[in-house]
Amino acid sequence: MAKEPMLKFVGTGQSYPSKRAAELRAEDFREIADRYAAPDAEAQASRCSQCGVPYCSVHCPLHNHIPDWLRLTAEGRLREAYELSNATSTMPEICGRICPQDRLCEGNCVIEFSGHGAVTIGSVEKYITDTAWAEGWVEPLRPGRALGASVGVIGAGPAGLTAAEYLRVAGYEVHVYDRHDRAGGLLTYGIPGFKLEKGVVMRRVARLEEGGIVFHLGADVGGALLFAELRARHDALLVATGVYKPRGIRVPIFRPPFRGEVAGEAGRRGVTGGEWNSSADTPPPPLRGGPPPLPGEDVHGIVEALDYLIASNRKGFGDVVPAFDNGVLNAEGKHVVVIGGGDTAMDCVRTAIRQGAASVKCLYRRDRANMPGSQREVANAEEEGVEFIWLSAPEAFEADESGQVTAVRASRMRLGAPDASGRRAPEPEPDSGFRLDADLVVKALGFDPEDLPALFNTRELGVTRWGTLRIDHKSMMTSLDGVFAAGDIVRGASLVVWGIRDGRDVAEKMHAWLKAKTIAEELEREAA
Repeated sequence: MAKEPMLKFVGTGQSYPSKRAAELRAEDFREIADRYAAPDAEAQASRCSQCGVPYCSVHCPLHNHIPDWLRLTAEGRLREAYELSNATSTMPEICGRICPQDRLCEGNCVIEFSGHGAVTIGSVEKYITDTAWAEGWVEPLRPGRALGASVGVIGAGPAGLTAAEYLRVAGYEVHVYDRHDRAGGLLTYGIPGFKLEKGVVMRRVARLEEGGIVFHLGADVGGALLFAELRARHDALLVATGVYKPRGIRVPIFRPPFRGEVAGEAGRRGVTGGEWNSSADTPPPPLRGGPPPLPGEDVHGIVEALDYLIASNRKGFGDVVPAFDNGVLNAEGKHVVVIGGGDTAMDCVRTAIRQGAASVKCLYRRDRANMPGSQREVANAEEEGVEFIWLSAPEAFEADESGQVTAVRASRMRLGAPDASGRRAPEPEPDSGFRLDADLVVKALGFDPEDLPALFNTRELGVTRWGTLRIDHKSMMTSLDGVFAAGDIVRGASLVVWGIRDGRDVAEKMHAWLKAKTIAEELEREAA
């Protein structure tokens, strides 16, 4: 009888693929760790306890069959493991690289709770699919029987690409429109290569193109390309633009949560302070126009995170980027201060290190335990030389006579009572100001949706109080007939894995609606 390959977590310790030395990986934009060798991947997969109720799958937005493909990996049945992994995700090797597993699958692993260290799910997932690409197991996208209908997808990010793939497999003619000159959205231009090498994204896009999906890149939807024209051109539209409008710096002012406030609602509105009746049952309307700028915020050398990351990624592709080449979006030799504590801030500080910054500091208004970014990313950044200044927030910026930023004036913070999200709200410490030299300041405070009704010149397109598109959550359709929406433009800035999940779900809803529409039209013709 064959020996049981699983339940090895007691005798086999947790082990991730080894990272390159910090001083070496800080010299390039390659991923910081290679994939497992086969024996190591099998050994780590064999640590799975094969739970009756697999919390790893429950807490995965895609509900991947994690214990099953871990078992197949442990048994050396890697092609079957890939096929099972691929059954629920259009981008498993991408999720394996950039998902915050410490907050999702691995963070809810049963053996993690027992003190043995979680199964290294993300690294095994990356290993499985990278091996599948190398061995030629990744099959071409095969379109279904032509249904005689076309679908337009606005946005070539995770949600748009996922929906496009499923709809093409269902038999639709699919056209994808994106503002950038390469598909992938933030996968291509927002996430640095040391987390996600661009060839990994480009081979996914190439597979979709080879499967007959038509990409219209550099498409100015709402400008030269009218939204109304796209509605007329296609039988259904999907809006999956993501959220790209950078948030401003907020001056922290403590206020108690008002009664009835939804968890996280204040943050999604972009509100951190203000005065209103805290006993009110109904939350106040969102503040319009965002927070006022800090003194000196308009000087040269203060840039938005996405502009900074896009410029760096374009240079990685070999593009000519004037704002990088003239030094505006290049950290080389500069004292860099990044403001924010999310994953985008971590991408910025680690990019600055690789560009040869003289120093890199991250200013965050809460403490380490309350930051939204991945703790693994913080650890990687610290190893590479980033200094974190916790419980601090900017108050103003100094500049020289030419208008170039020279310093950030900040104050110490303390954590007060919990806010509506359950996190303790930051409050300024009196008389705690300090100064940081800075030649480049990067604002990485998150993103809000653009005003799509105005951008698309379609005022009847309904939005929520936060500016996200309003949908019927049963059908995922917007206020416009035949126009659907998915991803961050609906849920707000979120994770790539949720974009994939939303793309999968909306493809199913669109297919059902188009089938019903076709049947209704046929019945109408018969009646006529």
